[in-house]
Amino acid sequence: MTEPLSHPIHRQPLLEVCAASLDSARKADRAGAPRIELCRRLDLGGLTPDRADIADCVNTLSLKTFVLIRPRGGDFCYTEDEMQTILDDIRYCRDIGAAGVVVGFLHEDGSVNTDQCRRAMEAARGMEVTFHRAFDRCTHWPEALEQIIGCGFHRILTSGQQPTALQGVETLKAIQQQAAGRIVILAGSGINADNAATIIRTTGVSEVHGSCKINGYESDEAEIRRTLAAINF
Repeated sequence: MTEPLSHPIHRQPLLEVCAASLDSARKADRAGAPRIELCRRLDLGGLTPDRADIADCVNTLSLKTFVLIRPRGGDFCYTEDEMQTILDDIRYCRDIGAAGVVVGFLHEDGSVNTDQCRRAMEAARGMEVTFHRAFDRCTHWPEALEQIIGCGFHRILTSGQQPTALQGVETLKAIQQQAAGRIVILAGSGINADNAATIIRTTGVSEVHGSCKINGYESDEAEIRRTLAAINF
């Protein structure tokens, strides 16, 4: 018997594969994933991938390529020099035809740096823009959500401010309710074929994000297929 939805899903759930290499991106494409977040160095939480890999994905894969723009590990408080690097990388992705970029900017007190957000949105004009899991380090997420919406972002990647999305389902549900269709809530961290459907049904989100890895940091093609099948309801 099908488990009833806690909140209605208004469109077919979508899996975004976190692809930490060109090989993982190709596996996602072969498995039929509709979108990737291309990055590298997941051991550091993800960094901006090489430009050659970005171009390869954009030019050769059938799925949408979103590109993580993060010049270093650590916090999300960037100097002006770092911001210029971020803006240059965003413009590169726009110019070669990437579908989107993934960024996030905070102040040291854990509030959203709306000035840097708006500068990034201007550089990314014409692409979709995701605010990444810097959101999970915000000190007051309801205010942060409204600020991110106000800056024009298209989605927020979040685990509900918990280590994994499964642990954060109650907060994810509250975020989804406050968002009220004004921005896409993309649930991520610890997403796999065994829990993706539960997270979607419990929270009402329509998109989930996972690396679909079995060992190490590389995506597994069979696990991508299993996760896609699990959310196909």
